[in-house]
This record gives sequence, structure tokens and C-alpha cells, in this order.
Amino acid sequence: MKEKELIRLTELKKVEEELYEKNNLTAIAGIDEAGRGPLAGPVVVACCIMPRNSMIEGVNDSKKIAEKKRERLYDLITQEAISYGVGIIGQNEIDEINILQATKKGLTMAIKDMEEKLKETSELGITKPDAILVDALTKIDTDGIPYKSIVHGDAISYSISCASIIAKVTRDRIMRQWDEVYPQYGFEKHKGYGTAMHIQAIKEYGLCPLHRRSFTKNFVYHNRSTKYDK
Repeated sequence: MKEKELIRLTELKKVEEELYEKNNLTAIAGIDEAGRGPLAGPVVVACCIMPRNSMIEGVNDSKKIAEKKRERLYDLITQEAISYGVGIIGQNEIDEINILQATKKGLTMAIKDMEEKLKETSELGITKPDAILVDALTKIDTDGIPYKSIVHGDAISYSISCASIIAKVTRDRIMRQWDEVYPQYGFEKHKGYGTAMHIQAIKEYGLCPLHRRSFTKNFVYHNRSTKYDK
């Protein structure tokens, strides 16, 4: 690893190291989400505990990483993680409870998924993280685990960056699968975000079951009848 990258990763791990040193912790989890803003598809939340000495080259805020590189990093992170979990909330529930509440629900699901996987590695002596670092969210159910909310945490914390990559890759894979079902919308390219291409497709074809109705009201010609928009 080049010295410049080593320095960058060391800086990215400062938040964790301060917590480890100050509070004598054993395990810290990072949490982040992908998909709060798109017009279609689920919101995905990931939670992961990385080893304290983990230094995976290239880890960063997932939005700053090219798609192919994210896929490679996802494999490295999930292989090296002490444990990780994912929570997925679909578009229908997002419409019912709103995106913020859906994200918070996905967060709790991700933590519990991670804890279930920890039971399979009980020889490590870790049943749950001592603390959680989360990107921006507050007033959340962390299953009783103390947490610290960090604005722009995916660019500041190594653990949150790892979680952001897991969440982003998981969601991208879901959207690529849906692209095979509804190829006319171009989900493989824009992953459901409100690009000009996507908005034009909505205006041309109407909504499909994957679209969030609460997010797409301004882009649909309501006087048009389509086989999806019902």
C-alpha cells in the first residue's frame, strides 16, 4: 500500500481509534444507507463490524467510488468483517411510513441481522458491538447499543464507509435485477434515481410497481392510463 493511501486510511479511522482508546471498547459497528433519494426501489441499510486493524485499500464514501471498484471492495469488506447485516425496506412501505421512518426501520433490521450472524461466530466472544457509528441519523432503535451520529460519517469514519459500500452494492444489485423485469425504465443505469432519462421513461410508460408513489407525483401525467399506473 502506498504511503499516501496509508495516511488517508489512518485519518479515516481516527474516530474509531479515539473511541477504542478512550472507552476501552472491543467492537465498533458502522451503519449507513443507500437509496433514500431515488424515485423507485428500496432503501437499504447496512451495519458492519470491521476488525480494529482492518485497512482495506480504497475504502471510502461509496459515492466516491466507481461501480466496478465498489463491487471488489464489497467482497473484501464482507470477507473481512467480523459480522455484517442488511435491512431492506421496499417502496410500498416507504410510501406508507415515509422514507425517514423506513430508513430507521431498516437500520434496526440491519443491526439485528448482524447480531444473528454474530451468534455463528461465538468463538470470537463478541455478541454485539460496544458502540455504533451512524451516518447522520438520530432517535433510532439500536437494540440498546450506544451510538454516535456523525454528519457526513461515510466520508469521516472507516466503519461507516464500509457499511456504505455494503449498502450501495446490495441496492445496486437489486436494481439490476429489476431492470430485467422493467427494461424500459433503465434501472440498471440510474438505479432508480431521478435522472432525465428516468423521468422521461415515467412520462412515457407511467409508473411500474417498483416506483415510490410519494416520490413520483410530479413526474406523472395523471390523465394518462397505463398498465402499471393504477
